[in-house]
Amino acid sequence: MGQPESREGEQSVLPPGQRLQRGWPVTHYGPVPKFRPERWEFRVFGALADPAGRDRWNHEEFSALPYTTVTADLHCVTKFSMTNAEWGGVAARTLLGLAPPAPAVTHVMAWAEYGYSANMRLSDFASERTILATHKDGELLTAEHGFPVRLIVPHLYGWKGPKWLRGIEYMTTDRRGFWEERGYHNLGDPWREQRYSYQEEPGEGPEL
Repeated sequence: MGQPESREGEQSVLPPGQRLQRGWPVTHYGPVPKFRPERWEFRVFGALADPAGRDRWNHEEFSALPYTTVTADLHCVTKFSMTNAEWGGVAARTLLGLAPPAPAVTHVMAWAEYGYSANMRLSDFASERTILATHKDGELLTAEHGFPVRLIVPHLYGWKGPKWLRGIEYMTTDRRGFWEERGYHNLGDPWREQRYSYQEEPGEGPEL
């Protein structure tokens, strides 16, 4: 197996404190939700450039959006790294093009089942490697790994990419998500080992 990819897409070592993982452990908070396709809907909301524009898709419509693949690593804050996975789904940039944010938007909140949330800078979400994944290595995601959609943001720790994704909120100011309110770092860059909120420098996150 080759060396894992760096943030710039070049061959590099694992981020500090990480170990190579064989296979894909199941890690999440709470139960696995039951998928009901007739009730499932994906929304984009908040500070939209055009509040009257397209902002929601049912499962059939979402599945028909342009499909792309990204080969990228997954770095879990629990210190395992899974390398060179092929993620397939809808590029975040595709979604941004379909439902553009207002000019004042600086951050997004990714919302998932049971009210789980993860915040990030708009620039993180808009990365060419960020993907709303429906597949891994050519196979549909399993329920335990986030089917029907999970967010993959390869250059951030895995908690920033929620399983069972249901929507994206555009925000004009930063706001902490589920784990960020409970002591995790607001930014979550594995290459800087930004694991916990006590490590934050001034300006790296809203006050707790």
